[in-house]
Amino acid sequence: MPQSTVRPPDHDPHAPSLSVDGLSVRFNGSEALRAVTFRLPAGQRLAVVGPNGAGKTTLFNVLAGAHRPAAGTVRIFGHPPGGDTCIAYVPQRSKVDWAFPASAAEVVMMGRIREIGPLRWPGRRDWEIVRSALDQVGLADLSRRPIGELSGGQQQRVFLAQALAQEAELILLDEPFTGLDFPSQEALFVVLDSLRAAGVTELVATHDLNLAAERFDSVMLLNRRLVAFGRPADVLTREHLVQAYGGHVHVLPEGDLLVLTDTCCEGDEGEA
Repeated sequence: MPQSTVRPPDHDPHAPSLSVDGLSVRFNGSEALRAVTFRLPAGQRLAVVGPNGAGKTTLFNVLAGAHRPAAGTVRIFGHPPGGDTCIAYVPQRSKVDWAFPASAAEVVMMGRIREIGPLRWPGRRDWEIVRSALDQVGLADLSRRPIGELSGGQQQRVFLAQALAQEAELILLDEPFTGLDFPSQEALFVVLDSLRAAGVTELVATHDLNLAAERFDSVMLLNRRLVAFGRPADVLTREHLVQAYGGHVHVLPEGDLLVLTDTCCEGDEGEA
């Protein structure tokens, strides 16, 4: 993936890690996001939830600078997105070419591209950073293994190691837990916990509402517009879930249990 080598201005020390005001996005005349506004301080872990086509991937693409909004503003530490070395984006595994002939270490080194520049080879310090990043995610012994031969959980940890090597301060992860068993999810959370403790801001798109309620500081509930934003207990209410998921929410006869029939990762967002 091509990456800009233009470094952004210094961060505004008084600005939140992420500030979004009135963000609207359209694709082929259709509205993918409408007037989304929120703030996120540094070091927070945010779960972005909502039904298929809600705009989760669209939001991430705008934050990463891959799409321009139709209206509204986005500020990353006080500056607009695009070319900023502090942002790392881990896409859905289904959108990655796992046949790409690269080892785990080479994939992690891609996180150093902007720092190294287009006309230099990686130096000793760059490789030391890559080795340290792989060690932090528990994959030092698999550094030479082709990325396509790793398990799903290991592949996700390689991309987190790439974010570490990039020295990212804001990480966007699109459905990182999909298809992973419980031990693999826990291994991923070990890395995410260490990143959050270091002050890294994490936005994670997920369909798992239980996970969002139990493991995240705050939750954003999307369905092309911002349905609710805040603490998990305040966001994941019956009223809000019915607003977001509509006919996919069913209340069992006892009245206290909601069942969601929305399926994960089918078709995804409007631009897909």
